[in-house]
Amino acid sequence: MKNYIAVDIGASSGRLVRGTLHQQERRIELQEIHRFSNAFTETEGHDYWDIDYLFAEIIKGLQQAKKEGIEACTLGIDTWAVDYVLLDDNGKRIHEVYAYRDGRTKDAPDRLHRTISRAEVYSRTGIQELPFNTLYQLYVHEDDQLSQAAKIIMVPDYLYYRLTGKLINEVTNASTMQLLNLAERDFDSKLLGLLGLRREQFGKLTEPGVKLGRISPELQRQYDLPDCELIVAPTHDTASAVAGVPAQPHTSWAYISSGTWSLLGVERRTPLNTAEAMNANYTNEWGVYGTYRFLKNIMGLWMIQEVRRETQNAYSFATLAELAMREKPFQHLVPCNDQRFLNPRSMTEEIRACCRETGQPEPDTIGKLARCIFDSLALTYKDSIQELQRLTDQRIDTLHIVGGGANNELLCQLTADMAEIEVIAGPSEATALGNIAVQMISSGQLQGMEEARGIIGNSVPLKRYEPRPIHEEEMDAAGARWEQIKARLVQPR
Repeated sequence: MKNYIAVDIGASSGRLVRGTLHQQERRIELQEIHRFSNAFTETEGHDYWDIDYLFAEIIKGLQQAKKEGIEACTLGIDTWAVDYVLLDDNGKRIHEVYAYRDGRTKDAPDRLHRTISRAEVYSRTGIQELPFNTLYQLYVHEDDQLSQAAKIIMVPDYLYYRLTGKLINEVTNASTMQLLNLAERDFDSKLLGLLGLRREQFGKLTEPGVKLGRISPELQRQYDLPDCELIVAPTHDTASAVAGVPAQPHTSWAYISSGTWSLLGVERRTPLNTAEAMNANYTNEWGVYGTYRFLKNIMGLWMIQEVRRETQNAYSFATLAELAMREKPFQHLVPCNDQRFLNPRSMTEEIRACCRETGQPEPDTIGKLARCIFDSLALTYKDSIQELQRLTDQRIDTLHIVGGGANNELLCQLTADMAEIEVIAGPSEATALGNIAVQMISSGQLQGMEEARGIIGNSVPLKRYEPRPIHEEEMDAAGARWEQIKARLVQPR
């Protein structure tokens, strides 16, 4: 039986997952081989990722795979987006890797758009404006380092490079840079010029499914690793997660990839970079096999992750959801996408301050804080689904929630209730499944995404949530308060 390994690294953890295809049962079996933590750290006032640590953990995971009897496999890598690595002529890093939550880009969009309008950048790239997009990160990066850079590649591209020596820019992650031209399907020459960069400083744009080659023989010998064939996965974890959505063909569906971020959108064959889409801050990230992920970034479970961390992880996520269910709904609401929640010194205090400023009682227990976050997220999802249907002129019948948030029964049911839509929750392992599915398609074991999604749906239990009626007076009061809060705190650009 052929072995497929997904290297799946997020902002808070990473792991290596083995996938095998059971043809008769038409399902993919997953086995976690190795798990490790991940976090950025502050050094001299800036936030950085430890990229050498991440590479070392991949090696440890492959060593463990060998110990478990895996002599040969294919391997695909996915990580978060927008963060980049500068390499010199010898392939060595010029600078440590900034984390996207670093505060250096806070004013970068306003400064850059004195030179080129937001409308022009959006018409060229179709990418939503977020202050940490690679375009803005590079705009404020030290000029001397940029001029020294022989290559500028994304984090997963760099990990592929360390394993194979091959330099690429994989498209699903490269599109998040806000530097790819939708019409030309290449790096935008005008935007590169504004940054003082050249096309040759970037790698070859490479599609998911391309066979990159075998792992370096030196690494294989030095660390006693399996014989790995590297296949280019959808390297943006959201792209892999969307590939892992168990959607049925010929249905009208949307998705939320629910983790640190909530990415809510639809899969399209053509981009939608209209002025209305720009004003709503929707993005057109490139997906697998010529698709586009038309989606919106929502702050997501980052908020509850931070509240939990501030309790020294005294509560499990399941316990936080249970405590939230005991609280009266819609008593504390915050606009999740306000920039104040991007990387505050204390998420708990920021939520309480927001409630004070909007005339609400402060959530003074951990259960009330959790309820505040889940209620606010569900209302944000409701707004975004209505907006998405309007922008695409498409009725959405089913919402697939995949990723870690699929395990949060309270949030899934709240979303079904608020948006008045059927929610299908699962798989929580969508990212690993999507990564592995693309490897299987590339290897010829699966024929395409329609077959892959059908098999993914057979591989894991899925839970359906039907919308329930909400007390009308309670909903009217919550809705009115929600509109007041958004109008007061979410200011137009």
